Amino acid sequence: MKHLTEYRDSQLIGQLLKMIAARVSQPWVLMEVCGGQTHSIVKYGLEQLLPAGIELLHGPGCPVCVTPASTIDQAISLARRPQVLFCSYGDMLRVPGSGHSLLEAKAAGADVRMVYSPLDALALARDNPDRQIVFFAIGFETTAPATAIALQTARAQQLANFSVLVAHFLVPPALASIATANSSRLQGLLAPGHVCAVTGMAEYQALAARYHLPIVITGFEPADILQGILQCVEQLESGQAYACNAYSRVVRDAGNSLAQEAVSTVFQTADQEWRGIGIIERSGLQLRAEYQQFDAGLATTSNAPAAQEECISGAIMLGLKKPQQCPHFGTRCRPEHPLGAPMVSSEGVCAAYFQYH
Repeated sequence: MKHLTEYRDSQLIGQLLKMIAARVSQPWVLMEVCGGQTHSIVKYGLEQLLPAGIELLHGPGCPVCVTPASTIDQAISLARRPQVLFCSYGDMLRVPGSGHSLLEAKAAGADVRMVYSPLDALALARDNPDRQIVFFAIGFETTAPATAIALQTARAQQLANFSVLVAHFLVPPALASIATANSSRLQGLLAPGHVCAVTGMAEYQALAARYHLPIVITGFEPADILQGILQCVEQLESGQAYACNAYSRVVRDAGNSLAQEAVSTVFQTADQEWRGIGIIERSGLQLRAEYQQFDAGLATTSNAPAAQEECISGAIMLGLKKPQQCPHFGTRCRPEHPLGAPMVSSEGVCAAYFQYH
């Protein structure tokens, strides 16, 4: 755990903590959505510094963690094909499917490459016309625009040897599912700033009104997160519930219209399975008919039986449990031998607890 005295805004941090303590009159349960927020909270020990009545839950904001095992199995099946060069972000390589990971497939001879963007995969397609280049398109609304632009480019350049395995997720439907669950203790949300930089605030304003749920869009620095907690607490203490923007240096109310246009041109919403959680209606993206020629998922399905996972990632991402409540945390499940995705991803909550605790 890093001491906040080492942080450049330590004086501001102290002021925000005092303001939160002065405002809290009863216990409140808040959830930060994004894995980046979680890592900052755990790294700097923010939860331990907050008044005893404030409890933080960790939400489903890690795209690697929510990608289902069946999709990993599809990726491995594609990667093992002789003519395929399979491209993926680095975080996905060690995530277990039903039995294996992409890294294990690579060790067994599959041509699996780590890339930093879909444009890297496009370049490989241009440079290797005799190979089938498949890009593993994962992520929330933040990474979907880059996938959309890559597909528009591939269509314009007629790159028939380029395709994508789509695993894009939409945050608001998942938050709605959590808010309406019978087991939910959620009273306020810290929404992900990088997602809202793309989408804008409209969907979060609708969520706040529909479920009478305070929602504050925050960044990822300790001061950003504490400012968001303060604004959430102020709403709860006054009986209000609306969406507000505490990350205005990045997020605009309307979001990024160019990114939104690219996504809506290439994708349409679809039901989506979330690992450990199940299917959430209209919480994912699939390619529109005019782009289905680039859909690698149509060429393969997962024949593996549904995995009986020992990982309790679903309960953790729904805010029902913390990593320490998993019997395998830090023993059988460690970064070098993960039982589930939250111990693998750079945004995974279990990885944060293991690294900083």
